[in-house]
Amino acid sequence: MTEKSFMTVEEVAAELRVSKSKAYQIVRELNAEMQKQGYLTVAGVLSELWV
Repeated sequence: MTEKSFMTVEEVAAELRVSKSKAYQIVRELNAEMQKQGYLTVAGVLSELWV
C-alpha cells in the first residue's frame, strides 16, 4: 500500500476549515514558494510536506 503525498484543494479546505476559494489561494501561494525553492508542483494540489 502506498502513502498519499498530496492534498487536494477540497482536503485543504476541510483541514483548515476555510472556503474552497481560500484553499485555492493558499495552495497557489505555497506552490509558488515551493517553486522558488526548486520543487516541481502540480496545480490544485499541495504536497503534504507543507502541511
